[in-house]
Amino acid sequence: MDNGTRIYIIGFMGSGKSTVGKKLAAILRWQFLDLDTQIELKAGQSIKDIFSSFGENHFREIEEETLLNLETKDNTVVSTGGGTPCYGSNMEFMIKTGLVVYIKMTPGQLKTRLEGSAGDRPLIENISKDELLGCISDKVSEREKYYLKASLIVDCMDLDIKSLSNLVISKLRK
Repeated sequence: MDNGTRIYIIGFMGSGKSTVGKKLAAILRWQFLDLDTQIELKAGQSIKDIFSSFGENHFREIEEETLLNLETKDNTVVSTGGGTPCYGSNMEFMIKTGLVVYIKMTPGQLKTRLEGSAGDRPLIENISKDELLGCISDKVSEREKYYLKASLIVDCMDLDIKSLSNLVISKLRK
């Protein structure tokens, strides 16, 4: 790790990346950035609108450009999108420029969290409730090889933010 002044929170959609990121940033007294919010500000439209107007590939290009050019450099916790680590050289960039924390959940846990918000999430908005678990399982297994490159892997269901912050501080000091 070239510098420990960024922490990237990665994981599948619905795993709680933004919530964990905000809490971790507050404990560390660091700045918090949500990559999806930064993308929406840059593009002038919602993630859902970007997907529907231009498709996933265009979104991923904007996402990568936004990640690589984040305004802030020091003492920042960045919550990424679920697919961010899987596109281009994003994961390598995050590993090189900070500490990467994977918030891990099982497909069943994710399904429970995502059932009510599918309409807000472009990748699953047209998936029926009967197909949701299979879709999540497929996507998680496809993305897991990227997620597992993280410096820290944390089970979200047993997540204690104080313990996580202690782990992160310990990793940053190494």
